[in-house]
This record gives sequence, C-alpha cells and structure tokens, in this order.
Amino acid sequence: MRRLLAIAALLTVVLGASCLAPGGSGELGVENGYHYDDAIAVTVEDGLNESEREALVSRTMARIEVIRELEFERTTNVTVISRAEYRNRTDGSAEPRNLTDRQLWNEQVWEALHIIGENETYPEARASNRGSSVVGYYSSRDSEIVLVSDSPTPQVTRGTLVHELVHALQDQQLNLGETRDLQDEQLAVRSVVEGDANYVEARYENRCGATWDCVETPRATGQRSDSFNAGLFLVSYLPYAEGPQFVESLRERDGWAAVDESYEAFPASSEQVIHPERYPDDEPTNVTVPDRSSDEWERFDGLNRPVHDTVGEGSIYAMFAATGVIDRSGAARYDYEHPLSTGWAGDRLVPYRNGSGGYGYVWRLAWETPGEAREFADGYRALLEGYEAERLDDGRYVVEDGAFADAFRLSRDGRTVTVVNAPTVEGLDGIDGPR
Repeated sequence: MRRLLAIAALLTVVLGASCLAPGGSGELGVENGYHYDDAIAVTVEDGLNESEREALVSRTMARIEVIRELEFERTTNVTVISRAEYRNRTDGSAEPRNLTDRQLWNEQVWEALHIIGENETYPEARASNRGSSVVGYYSSRDSEIVLVSDSPTPQVTRGTLVHELVHALQDQQLNLGETRDLQDEQLAVRSVVEGDANYVEARYENRCGATWDCVETPRATGQRSDSFNAGLFLVSYLPYAEGPQFVESLRERDGWAAVDESYEAFPASSEQVIHPERYPDDEPTNVTVPDRSSDEWERFDGLNRPVHDTVGEGSIYAMFAATGVIDRSGAARYDYEHPLSTGWAGDRLVPYRNGSGGYGYVWRLAWETPGEAREFADGYRALLEGYEAERLDDGRYVVEDGAFADAFRLSRDGRTVTVVNAPTVEGLDGIDGPR
C-alpha cells in the first residue's frame, strides 16, 4: 500500500454547484436512491450536467460506504472550477514579505531544514506550491467539495472526488484532526486523516475494472510552476505517502474499528507513522535546549505558542532529500524511511533573533543509538559540503554564498547532535555560548 497513489491525488477539490437531495438512507451502500452497484449513464468528455453529477456523486458515496463501513449523514455539494479560477481565489490574499513575529519564527524552522532560504518566504513558497499542485479540497465550514480542473472544459476526476468525499465522511462521522503546535505532531495527525482518504481511494481504484464498472475520468495532473519548492512539497506530502500504510497496519490489527479509534488517539510523531509498529507505545524523547544566549540574542517569546518546534523524522528525511544528500530516484521516490533519518528519538528547534535583524537557531536532536547520531552528523556535514562550506575548527562551518549563507556549528555527544546557526561565526557563541 505504501506507493499506491499518484502525486496528483494529493490535494484539493472545489465544491458548491448544484445541491443534491439529502443523503443518509440508513443502509450502507445506498445514497440518494443509488445503489453502489447500479449502472449510471454519464458522459464526462464535455463536463457533467446536474443529473449526471448527482448520479456520479451519489454512487461514489455509496461505494465509499461499502469500503469504509461508515454511512454518510448528508450529501455534500460538489463544484468544479478551472485552475485559473482557483489561482484567482488564492493569489494576492497575503503580503508575503510583511511577516509577523510568528511568521518570522516559522521562517527559521524552514531555514533550519534547508528547505526555504533567505531568498524566499514560507508564504511565498506555500502559495506557489498550492497554486500548482492542488487538485481538490473539502471545506468543513461550507460542507462542500471543490475540484480544480486543468482541462479547458472543467471535469471531475474520480480519484480526487473519492478522496474529498472521504473527508466529508470523516467530518460527519469522525473528525478532521486536532490542532497541534509542533510541526511533527501536525504531520502525524494529518497522516491519519489523509492516509485514511488515500487508502480508501486506492481500494476504490482496485475495484474499478475488477468488480465494479467505473466511469473513466481524466487523471488529475496539476501544473508545477518554475518556483515550485520540492522540499516543501516533500514535507507536505508525507501524510499522503506514509499515511495509507499506517492506516492499513491499523486495519490489519483490528479492522476499521482500530482506524476509527486512531481519531481519538492520533500518533505522536511522524516516526510512528513511518514505522507503524511503534504506534502507540514509542513516545518521542523530550529534548531540552537550555537558553545559553548572550544579552544580544533572544528567543521568540510572547507568541502564544511554544518558543520551540519539533520537526521529526519525516521532515529530516525531506531535508536530506531536498538538498540532494539522499538519492530520490526510482521506486523509493516517496519512501520516507532512510538510514539518515531512521533512529530519530526526538528533537527541539529553538529560533533566535537580535535587535539588528539577525536570526539563528539551536537545533538539538536525540537518536536511539550513538551510531545513528553519528550517521545523522555525517549526513549533515555532507549537506554543508554541498554548499562548499568552509570548515573551521571546533565543528564550525561558514557558507559564503546562496540562500543559506550563514555560520554553523555541528557537535555530537553520544546519542545527541546539536546544530547552531548564526549570521556570523561570532554569532554562534552569542546564540549558544562558547563550547
């Protein structure tokens, strides 16, 4: 199940056109009078009229009920829009360069992962990626699905419709996740929600042509812009790539009931998602980072959130992949299990700033064994060497040019690795004291 779905299944569908009759027949496999095995007359080449869309959506809902063993309480509206219209709805809604303190804090997290450098901001990279890769989305607030089509005649794509209808079902019967402060926890929660949807989508596709007669629809493709950020995509895509095999492992343990229960006890880390056998007992190590900064430097206090983040095993994999340290060619392109990130036990990343517009961070990582800590440190040195970093003494490095031009200090103590970053070599001791 690990690699069943194409990348195009990743995101969004735009809903909201015609209203369908109320659902909730009380019988699994029947929605709005359509049985999951009914034949329907639909022509997709020129788009769907209202009756065709009702038939396709209703039968798709009925089939999802058969697979997922949960019933829709009501029908969700589905709207199809063009990519140009989607970009018009989303572009220009923010001023990416006018960053709040919270956003400035977040910039240091992405810079620490070597995914978004000083030549770009997270809002800019996110907007570019979403405008290119989103193929559909479910709006819980409006209880509707919106599908984004690249065709001159906006069309419904089967996989995206199934995926987003599962989100509607989750919203009605389970939940769409919980708010978490830390990046790794956010990815873990989303891995259940998106993994469930992708897993059902894959099982649906497996039945098409085998036991079910399915309407053939165009594949969702998406169009990558020249500014597409592959590293950010890798982090965002983890729930879609690793979530399905996590959900499958739960279902193999104790059926769909085990999957349903995970919505009340989400995994604690992306490590538990990538290695399902570690769920739920293998909790992350609580890593601490004492504040050893000088008076010139300070943490981002007063943000109504922790001053630190935890990026986790999945984002560490994305860091090494985005910088070319990990070879992503071939079948393992979206396999987030790799020796450079496996063995993660916990991490804490603390951004800093000074009064002169300078930024830096302390990133401390705990590993299961000293050997795994050494392997990560070796990989991080290879990452810096890829920037042609100048190596100084005491584990210090200087990157002279590019989006990640800064000073770094890398040290290892047994199972713990610490990375310190500052604009200058002198700033390293200002942020984390002399070693």
